[in-house]
Amino acid sequence: MSVGILGKKVGMTQIFSEDGKAIPVTVVEAGPCKITQIKTKETDGYEAVQIGYEEVKPKNLNQPLLGHLKKSDAPPLRHLREYKPQSVSEYELGQTLTVELFSDGQLIDVSGNSIGRGFAGYQKRHNFKRGPMSHGSKNHRLPGSTGAGTTPGRVYPGKRMAGRKGGSRVTVRKLTVVKTDLENNLILVKGAVPGKPGTVLSISPANIVGQS
Repeated sequence: MSVGILGKKVGMTQIFSEDGKAIPVTVVEAGPCKITQIKTKETDGYEAVQIGYEEVKPKNLNQPLLGHLKKSDAPPLRHLREYKPQSVSEYELGQTLTVELFSDGQLIDVSGNSIGRGFAGYQKRHNFKRGPMSHGSKNHRLPGSTGAGTTPGRVYPGKRMAGRKGGSRVTVRKLTVVKTDLENNLILVKGAVPGKPGTVLSISPANIVGQS
């Protein structure tokens, strides 16, 4: 795995290929990001590169975070994230990362918080089959039996039931980079990515088995 980049989802649109096919793409404003810390086995017990994204006013961050960023001469940055590359020797403290990390046609993994759907029932949340819709049936969208009788006399943990849907960390793997725009810090990604416009995303090269 190599270092990735942080960005924000702008929205979805479509572009046309040379043969006239419409390609649905998500526009992501990615970077620039600053390397704020390089962790090594000697100092931290493991190797990692920490990057920061989205400059804000100093008053919007607490003093410990400002002190941490000051060590790398980085401006006040709202979002921090670690990546664990195979080697940290090729990265420098204070280095700026841009969409140059990616090329057209490259496969990437995109992580972010999915859109929250609120409290959802069994059918919407887990794609359960509904009950009979005939007159007199009182089991249209009810869960049915949830336990295993007197023994064990309880509902097992993890049973799929109604509850909060969405609003969780999601990773969509092996998406294709259609185009990069270095001047405007944009990446066009084929297909959909987690979250709504404005969601902070982590974009990294796809972790393909057998490939570094």
